[in-house]
Amino acid sequence: MPNIKSAKKRVKVNNSKAMRNKAVKSDLKTALKKAAAAVETNAADKEAVVRTAIKKVDMACTKGIIHKNNASRKKSALARSLNN
Repeated sequence: MPNIKSAKKRVKVNNSKAMRNKAVKSDLKTALKKAAAAVETNAADKEAVVRTAIKKVDMACTKGIIHKNNASRKKSALARSLNN
Protein backbone atom coordinates (compact mmCIF):
# COMPACT_ATOMS: atom_id res chain seq x y z
CA MET A 1 0.00 0.00 0.00
CA PRO A 2 1.40 3.43 -0.92
CA ASN A 3 2.30 6.00 1.71
CA ILE A 4 2.18 9.14 -0.44
CA LYS A 5 -1.21 10.84 -0.73
CA SER A 6 -1.12 11.17 -4.51
CA ALA A 7 -0.13 7.52 -4.89
CA LYS A 8 -3.08 6.49 -2.67
CA LYS A 9 -5.39 8.50 -4.91
CA ARG A 10 -3.93 6.88 -8.03
CA VAL A 11 -4.70 3.43 -6.57
CA LYS A 12 -8.33 4.46 -5.98
CA VAL A 13 -8.72 6.04 -9.40
CA ASN A 14 -7.10 3.08 -11.15
CA ASN A 15 -9.44 0.66 -9.37
CA SER A 16 -12.54 2.64 -10.30
CA LYS A 17 -11.42 2.95 -13.93
CA ALA A 18 -10.58 -0.76 -14.09
CA MET A 19 -14.07 -1.58 -12.80
CA ARG A 20 -15.64 0.70 -15.43
CA ASN A 21 -13.51 -0.84 -18.19
CA LYS A 22 -14.40 -4.34 -17.04
CA ALA A 23 -18.12 -3.52 -17.02
CA VAL A 24 -18.02 -2.02 -20.51
CA LYS A 25 -15.99 -4.93 -21.89
CA SER A 26 -18.32 -7.47 -20.30
CA ASP A 27 -21.38 -5.67 -21.70
CA LEU A 28 -19.73 -5.61 -25.13
CA LYS A 29 -18.98 -9.35 -25.07
CA THR A 30 -22.56 -10.11 -24.02
CA ALA A 31 -23.98 -7.98 -26.84
CA LEU A 32 -21.71 -9.65 -29.40
CA LYS A 33 -22.74 -13.12 -28.21
CA LYS A 34 -26.44 -12.19 -28.35
CA ALA A 35 -26.01 -10.80 -31.86
CA ALA A 36 -24.20 -13.92 -33.06
CA ALA A 37 -26.90 -16.13 -31.56
CA ALA A 38 -29.71 -14.05 -33.11
CA VAL A 39 -28.14 -14.18 -36.56
CA GLU A 40 -27.40 -17.91 -36.28
CA THR A 41 -30.95 -18.80 -35.24
CA ASN A 42 -32.43 -16.31 -37.73
CA ALA A 43 -34.41 -14.56 -34.99
CA ALA A 44 -37.12 -12.07 -35.91
CA ASP A 45 -35.37 -9.19 -34.11
CA LYS A 46 -31.86 -9.91 -35.41
CA GLU A 47 -31.49 -6.45 -37.03
CA ALA A 48 -32.25 -4.71 -33.74
CA VAL A 49 -29.89 -6.98 -31.79
CA VAL A 50 -27.06 -6.40 -34.28
CA ARG A 51 -27.71 -2.64 -34.21
CA THR A 52 -27.45 -2.71 -30.42
CA ALA A 53 -24.20 -4.67 -30.61
CA ILE A 54 -22.75 -2.16 -33.08
CA LYS A 55 -23.70 0.65 -30.71
CA LYS A 56 -21.93 -1.11 -27.84
CA VAL A 57 -18.82 -1.54 -30.01
CA ASP A 58 -18.86 2.19 -30.83
CA MET A 59 -19.26 3.10 -27.16
CA ALA A 60 -16.36 0.86 -26.14
CA CYS A 61 -14.21 2.43 -28.86
CA THR A 62 -15.15 5.95 -27.78
CA LYS A 63 -14.24 5.19 -24.17
CA GLY A 64 -10.90 3.77 -25.26
CA ILE A 65 -11.66 0.22 -24.16
CA ILE A 66 -10.94 -1.22 -27.59
CA HIS A 67 -8.87 0.15 -30.48
CA LYS A 68 -10.68 1.83 -33.38
CA ASN A 69 -9.45 -0.78 -35.87
CA ASN A 70 -10.70 -3.55 -33.57
CA ALA A 71 -14.08 -1.79 -33.37
CA SER A 72 -14.20 -1.42 -37.14
CA ARG A 73 -13.38 -5.10 -37.61
CA LYS A 74 -16.11 -6.18 -35.15
CA LYS A 75 -18.72 -3.93 -36.80
CA SER A 76 -17.78 -5.21 -40.25
CA ALA A 77 -18.07 -8.82 -39.09
CA LEU A 78 -21.50 -8.13 -37.57
CA ALA A 79 -22.74 -6.49 -40.77
CA ARG A 80 -21.34 -9.34 -42.87
CA SER A 81 -23.03 -11.98 -40.71
CA LEU A 82 -26.33 -10.10 -40.85
CA ASN A 83 -26.24 -9.78 -44.64
CA ASN A 84 -25.33 -13.43 -45.29
